[in-house]
Amino acid sequence: MKNAKHLNQVWFALVLAFVTLISCDEKEEEKVVKKPNIIYIMSDDHTTQGFGIYGSRLAALNPTPNLDALAKEGIIFENAFVNNAICVPSRAAIITGQRAQTSGVLDLEGAIAPENQYLPIEMKKLGYQTAIVGKWHLHHEPAAFDYYQVLPGQGKYFNPVFRVQGEQPWPENVVKTTGHSSDMIMDATLDYLKNKRDPNEPFFLMHHFKAPHDDFEYAPRYEDYLADTFIPEPESLYEIGNHGSEAVRGKNDSLTRVIGSSVSHRNLIRNQAMNINWNDSTVYKKYREASSIKPDELVKWKMNAAEKEYTSNLYQDYLKKYLRCVKGVDDNIKRLLDYLKEEDLLDNTIIVYTGDQGFMLGEHDYIDKRWMYDESMRMPFFVRYPEKIEAGIRTDAIINNTDFAPTMIELAGGTTPDYMQGKSFKSILETGEEPEDWQQATYYRYWMHLAHKHQNPAHFGIRSKKYKLIFYYGKYWVDTKDPDAEWNKASWGNDFTHDTPPAWEFYDLTKDPKEMNNAYTDPAYKETIAELKKQLIQMREDLNETDANYPHIQKVIDEHWND
Repeated sequence: MKNAKHLNQVWFALVLAFVTLISCDEKEEEKVVKKPNIIYIMSDDHTTQGFGIYGSRLAALNPTPNLDALAKEGIIFENAFVNNAICVPSRAAIITGQRAQTSGVLDLEGAIAPENQYLPIEMKKLGYQTAIVGKWHLHHEPAAFDYYQVLPGQGKYFNPVFRVQGEQPWPENVVKTTGHSSDMIMDATLDYLKNKRDPNEPFFLMHHFKAPHDDFEYAPRYEDYLADTFIPEPESLYEIGNHGSEAVRGKNDSLTRVIGSSVSHRNLIRNQAMNINWNDSTVYKKYREASSIKPDELVKWKMNAAEKEYTSNLYQDYLKKYLRCVKGVDDNIKRLLDYLKEEDLLDNTIIVYTGDQGFMLGEHDYIDKRWMYDESMRMPFFVRYPEKIEAGIRTDAIINNTDFAPTMIELAGGTTPDYMQGKSFKSILETGEEPEDWQQATYYRYWMHLAHKHQNPAHFGIRSKKYKLIFYYGKYWVDTKDPDAEWNKASWGNDFTHDTPPAWEFYDLTKDPKEMNNAYTDPAYKETIAELKKQLIQMREDLNETDANYPHIQKVIDEHWND
């Protein structure tokens, strides 16, 4: 009996050890195959100048300590670019991995239907829970996501209303909040992470801040932030030099009063003082009066001492408001990181941070975005994932926003779908090395000619690591002279709707990183420009970005290609 009891004990111990071994193996296997969570964070108009890590004139102000610390724990991209520096087209490129003519989103009227919301669709196929919180701006319901809480259109800075899933059809189900949008959007994200997801399954979350989009309405707690600080100003705010071309300045500078919204009084149609008080009827009256002026009636612009003082004062106000909005974003990033640390989620979560495009912070006396100039075209972009991405890496590899979706899909264990035009840069993230066959340039196009009172001419171009070539064709993407043209752009807000002069601009970014000298006519660059034009033609064909459907534009291109 004693022996039998002993044998039973031995047998039980062996079984227990076997079960424990199997359990440990299963746990180890589970640990190995567990997919990383992915959080894609995007702020609206958060330009590279508004960070410490990008070394701009504002870096010494330390505007983004939490984001800088996050970036330094991963890889920072120096050459991330948007395809079109305006909200809806940029977001469409990110959600579809496609260029404008393929996705159909050329301007702010564009929309992405649920069946074309490819990024969340592909992530769900890979076993991810999908969610989007904050700014959406693609008009249709974000129904491809499992969960959403999104702003209607641009949304409000204070006490924002969110559209959510519910019993009523989109967009009838709403929740109201009280507070600043940056706080409310982060509250919604934290609520999703704490209460709305299955903790046993990986999640893909797109968190989109409204800030720091103009009109820069910051939370009251930041009223004193930078109040007594002089904000460094760009030299090009006052001195335009040989920047630009006849396309943006007019012959003998005849269009400088109406092209490109300004900080100063330069632009009669839209400047920062008007931007602040846009709903004032007297401001709108001034706009209507300015819009009716013919180019040959404009008085040439001068930046005298009094105007310089006025512009400096306005610029200080402009930048402080902007950076206070950035401060709200940065502080809320800390809230997210603190939560991920507390829940032991941080190291198994890929964190991506970017802006939906760049933004002009007074460079060349411009506000807003839209331009192909670097401050507008360049996007901040960095990724943290300690398991696969080494900390402290910087890369000058060229990426653009159609590449984001393929990369996240491959990070999730999938492969880039054939219908996406973007390319995955997963290997760059994981090695810090640029593949030999990686793209050496990117294509840009702004379609919205003279839109939204910002008055930017339509243009396209190519940007490599060393050079930039821009062609302004100066026409709407539909032929407004055609009586059957349905351009229906009431929201563009234009009265000043004429064509503008076609012209080329070329910048040697190695010698002239601030784009102060248009060297298109410099004979020293003749061969370089010719080669860039060849690449530009090929890119437009490869990316389905030709003007085959717009003969009125193609005619201008053909007539001025060799100017």
